[in-house]
Amino acid sequence: MTKATSNSEDRVPVLVVGAGPAGLTLAIDLARRGVRCHVVEAAEERAVNPRCNTTSARSMEIFRRLGVADDVRRAGLPENHPTTIQYRTTLTGEEIFRIDLPSARDVLDGEGKEDWPTPEPQHRISQLYLEPILEEYARRLPGLTLERGTRLVGFEQDDDHVEAVVESAGERRTLRCAYVVGCDGAHSTVRRRLGIRYEGVDALQKFVSTYLRSPELGRLAARDRAWTYWTYGRRISSLIAIDGDTRWLHHVAFAPDHDTEAEDPEKLLREAVGASVAHEVLGVVRWTGRRLVAQRYRTGRVFLAGDAAHIWIPVGGFGMNAGIQDAAALGWMLAAVHHGWAAPEVLDAYERERRPVGEQFAAAVGAAADKAFAEFSPDIHLPGPEGERARAEFAARLAASEPQRYSPDGFSFGYHYADSPLVVGGEEQAAITMGDHLRRAQPGFRLPHVWLDDERSVLDVLGPGFTLLRTDPGVGVTSWTSAADRLGIPLAVVDLPAPRPDHYPTELLLVRPDQHVAWMGGPQARPEELLRTVTGRAAAPQR
Repeated sequence: MTKATSNSEDRVPVLVVGAGPAGLTLAIDLARRGVRCHVVEAAEERAVNPRCNTTSARSMEIFRRLGVADDVRRAGLPENHPTTIQYRTTLTGEEIFRIDLPSARDVLDGEGKEDWPTPEPQHRISQLYLEPILEEYARRLPGLTLERGTRLVGFEQDDDHVEAVVESAGERRTLRCAYVVGCDGAHSTVRRRLGIRYEGVDALQKFVSTYLRSPELGRLAARDRAWTYWTYGRRISSLIAIDGDTRWLHHVAFAPDHDTEAEDPEKLLREAVGASVAHEVLGVVRWTGRRLVAQRYRTGRVFLAGDAAHIWIPVGGFGMNAGIQDAAALGWMLAAVHHGWAAPEVLDAYERERRPVGEQFAAAVGAAADKAFAEFSPDIHLPGPEGERARAEFAARLAASEPQRYSPDGFSFGYHYADSPLVVGGEEQAAITMGDHLRRAQPGFRLPHVWLDDERSVLDVLGPGFTLLRTDPGVGVTSWTSAADRLGIPLAVVDLPAPRPDHYPTELLLVRPDQHVAWMGGPQARPEELLRTVTGRAAAPQR
């Protein structure tokens, strides 16, 4: 590996490789926690392919904590554009089934928010619009620097640092880093340098994806606006509204052994619409949907997050959103070690927490894809009673499989770290599903949301470090604050204005910086022992 001499300006606590959503979220989180970080991104310009088009509720909660959720919510589709999902024979043909979901304006106005399981429902926004918002916000933060057109060439680890060689405009220099995080995608240089392989299924489905501009298609869709139109012509396909007007993304699915090189995107679009429409092709990508998880998420001082750690078929934006979750999990751990209030062993929990989630997400997403791209009867195209009967039967099948895929609260709020060494009292849980989640607090799970009397979410009043949530003001907390002071652990104490036993069944809940519950119990607790455990200074008690 070619080296250059490091100087004081080339020293950085954390080097983040990759400026996609996972890398930017991690960098923002670190900077807001007072950790200097440097982001390098090989591409000089952002990709023009829309890629992911949904930001999950949990990602929106993370963005809310980071102070960028409102900017994200107001971008993407026009605020009053429906986020309906329609299933049709063709765009101009018969409707089979539909799922009506709120627009961004409905969410901003808080329509029905008393029943929301979150203060931030999911948002339909193309990655084309999301990334610039995150990047602009990141560039404004002190202690965060970002270089485009700079690629990682290689790195070497020592016991107390990593020396990373980066190249920009043909010149190389060495950065001395405490830690390196590879958020550099499916073809990750970091993962390859670590010798870590993916494991799983290499081909679930093939796709031809066409990004296009078409005012005529926009006029056709305006008859009954939706965010996504699934069509069932010769092939299953989806038409996704990117800007709510003229820009569209057209995905067409094929069997994993199909040769997509021979497929004509214009013909595929004509089959999906049911007619020819004038359009301009902005880009065509032929790609393979996979289900892969990295063997490891860490080697020494180098970590993997986002697509560098896991890739799977994008049937709901779960890959990008899982990467944002990775960032939220890793960010607080790196910051805690950097500031000295957690032991370096706390970082061992990152892989222990996130890799099982990656594996379970991969399995669930694969199962959802099997249902989404399952065979359908061509009789849905028939006229008269026979076609109506076939469409009704198909609609019943869609009603059973699709709503959870498009409102996947289980993926947002049901994933957990119950088996983490940083969680006390966690119990073995059933596998994560798309639709199921608990609104009752449990160790390892994200703290359930409730609205407080002042219209804030309970998630809004949590401190940036650990938070001791007290549901009974009669329970003393002096032993907790004293123990936290002795250990140097940031601990906020928050009293609920009224008991909520249906959500918070114990007098005390210890909540981590990433909003997951670390412990639940009462006044009999041993605060110092618990605080040592949840910060990696002591092993968790035997269960």
